Amino acid sequence: MAGAVQHGTGTTAVEEPHRLPVKTLVSASIGNAVEWFDWTVYATFVVYFSVQFFPSENEALALVGATSTYALAFFFRPLGGWLLGRFADLRGRKAGMLLTILLMAGGSMVIAILPTYEAVGWLAPILLLLARIAQGMSLGGEVSNASAYLAEIAPPSRRGRYSAFFYISTGTALLLASLLGVLLTNVLTEDQLQSYGWRIAFAVGGLLGFAGLWLRRSLQETDQFEENAAKARATKDPLRQTLRHHPKAVGQLIAFTMLSTLSYYTFFSALTPFAIKFRGADDGDVFVALSIGTALFVALCYPFGAMSDRFGRKPQMLVWSAAYAVLIVPLSLLVRDNLFSLIVVFCTGLGLYALLASIAPAIMSELFPTELRATGIGAWYNLTVATFGGTAPLVITALSGAGYPLVFFVYVAVAAVIAFVVILTLTETKGTELR
Repeated sequence: MAGAVQHGTGTTAVEEPHRLPVKTLVSASIGNAVEWFDWTVYATFVVYFSVQFFPSENEALALVGATSTYALAFFFRPLGGWLLGRFADLRGRKAGMLLTILLMAGGSMVIAILPTYEAVGWLAPILLLLARIAQGMSLGGEVSNASAYLAEIAPPSRRGRYSAFFYISTGTALLLASLLGVLLTNVLTEDQLQSYGWRIAFAVGGLLGFAGLWLRRSLQETDQFEENAAKARATKDPLRQTLRHHPKAVGQLIAFTMLSTLSYYTFFSALTPFAIKFRGADDGDVFVALSIGTALFVALCYPFGAMSDRFGRKPQMLVWSAAYAVLIVPLSLLVRDNLFSLIVVFCTGLGLYALLASIAPAIMSELFPTELRATGIGAWYNLTVATFGGTAPLVITALSGAGYPLVFFVYVAVAAVIAFVVILTLTETKGTELR
């Protein structure tokens, strides 16, 4: 926005300071925060409630069953991303975001009150899986719809800053989930945590979801959607269109999302049960270290988003992928029963991850035109997440149980090398108009 200042007989345009629409950004991002709060609660408390939904005679098998449910739900994310992304391309970003947060909040409240295996037998894990499927579809649509919304309302020169709010909200929610873990593990005994403590966490997630639903009612639809709605309705077979007309963009999205997903699930999900079960770490220390690392992650997102608006997205992504390729294996060796060591691991991993997370909505939205944006992100991003993210806790648990925990971290390092090579092919997009 520009104002006019008189100088004699002439008029000079002076750019006024840009004011971030904080209320709009928070309302748009809060759904994603709720989504990730619920998913993190599941991963964080799975070591306690697994025996409630699967036979308790074999705790290791029960944990595998619960983490498998976590993984299976991920494979409904592409379906949700495709269906809810197409819904948002046809009906609007706001309508899509209201639907996704309603599904997530409902799923969380259902899990909070589910009967146990002891009460209803195998019906318990079936009901758990159905609730997780609803949440998986919801999350698939939420990421694409909220990413598109934030990118479309942002001025071209500030798209990185606007995008940063996506994971600022996510990190804040994850921090709340982690702090809730610290609180419950210190206040309740292990028997109480296994009996009912985990239900408290899911109930909190459900209540946050309904609060987010209320906040999102005030959002305005984006101008880009309104201007391209007719074109979106005229687009036939949009998923095939992304492959036919934007194959390079699809490949690039898959490559850097593979590493982004493994980065996220390694540090926000897989390391918690890994450290407790296989490295003998104190659960309270793990939650404290995760909380500190998450707070750092949140603090870095906005500065990194602003940095991308100034210096570009591509250099930032190259530093992120190269650092993971070099450091992930050494970091895994520091996971032990030592608070300082755990803090170093979580702060380093999550600090580096903020380089990518802060600009992820901008990067993804810049790959596709408006009429295909939510569908393209929703389908291909979520297919990649399902493949590499949903399986991460299961893979690290299985490999650690077999005595080969280092293999998982080598796997992440290889993904980092692949991502680095593909990122080299990206075109710099800072300051450009969305297609």
